[in-house]
Amino acid sequence: MGQFLNVAVDSKVATVTINNPPVNVLSPDVLKDLETTMDELVGRKDVKVIVLTGTGPVFIAGADIKQMAQIQSVADGKKAAGEGQRVFLKIERMSKPVIAAINGVCLGGGMELAMACHIRMCSDRAKLGQPEINLGIIPGFGGTQRMSRLVGKGKAAEWILTGDNIAPQDAKAAGLVNHVIPEGELLRQAQGLAKKIAMKPATAIAQILKAINNGMEQPSMDAAMAVELEGFGKICESPDMKEGIKAFVEKRQPQFTDQ
Repeated sequence: MGQFLNVAVDSKVATVTINNPPVNVLSPDVLKDLETTMDELVGRKDVKVIVLTGTGPVFIAGADIKQMAQIQSVADGKKAAGEGQRVFLKIERMSKPVIAAINGVCLGGGMELAMACHIRMCSDRAKLGQPEINLGIIPGFGGTQRMSRLVGKGKAAEWILTGDNIAPQDAKAAGLVNHVIPEGELLRQAQGLAKKIAMKPATAIAQILKAINNGMEQPSMDAAMAVELEGFGKICESPDMKEGIKAFVEKRQPQFTDQ
């Protein structure tokens, strides 16, 4: 589906594999391919969940340092970082769940992309972190903001200020990743979780993601509850809601039609 991405669809799950050897750097061209691919998958009726992973022992080793070295001004820096922020926000706000299957090295922009996904699963041999400070810079694709929201300000400050690698089990304990999986089992288990979610009604999936994302951005719990209330109301008119309740009463499996 793109020069730097491979896509395979099975049981309404699209597995998107980043393929930019040797270390899958997140260059502007890869970023463009990623956005185009995600836009296409959102519009496909045969895709309900997306699994994002990388080739070989690498998820994404980070941004393209050679291209970053060409940045010479505030305007250039803001433009480059702003493009990454825009694409990652689009992924975070997608109506279809995106599961990051972190198969190996996941640093800098790779970690920021993983945090923009809705669920994160990583190999027990993955190498995680935000090492930008070691280059004299800061995360620019949302790393300071998403990590703080996922693990809390104190832990995020420690990891980002030191630039240290984050062990998979430490990442799980802090809430940075949902699951740590043996290396050889990661993709199979990520796809298994994706297929489980894909069996649920698409209308409810989309409203759940919208309620979680929009609710987190609200200034108060009252405002966040209003977001959930709006989504709940819309779901009450869906055929799948009626089918789900009818199936429960009749003690059978629901036959959802994604309507």
